[in-house]
Amino acid sequence: MTIKHEIVQSNFRIFIKPGCRGKEKWNKILIGQKNNLEYDLRSTDWMLTKVRENQTYAQNLYAALCNNDFVRADAWPILKEEHWGCSWRYAGGIIADMQQQGDYIDWYCSGIGDGLGNGDADGTRGYVGEGFVTEEIRQDLKTLGWLVVDKSE
Repeated sequence: MTIKHEIVQSNFRIFIKPGCRGKEKWNKILIGQKNNLEYDLRSTDWMLTKVRENQTYAQNLYAALCNNDFVRADAWPILKEEHWGCSWRYAGGIIADMQQQGDYIDWYCSGIGDGLGNGDADGTRGYVGEGFVTEEIRQDLKTLGWLVVDKSE
């Protein structure tokens, strides 16, 4: 592959192939994989399956990623306070990328009543507010090797 441009964006190195259009032009390669929750989420098959097969789970993971910090469940990152966090928009993008469809806006504000038309106004979908971490999500993140940082201290 001949590389025309290389752009470094957040946790991605993006290579643009000459002659490609639309979504095919982006070949994203995650960099900085150490202590990177996004990498762990997007490279774990069982987590990808849960997000792709269950919209409620996907929204609950989006909500958990918002307004929270996370730390790898190892002594050194905890002691050094090497936290990982992201914006609501970025969290929505992670979920859309994991599902291989849509965009960040499909999830953005989905925990606020009707959201942007993507929420749970009548409460039947099991969506939770941004920043809320369900027990299932907390346990899955722990299995993945990550802890939610307790901000109450």
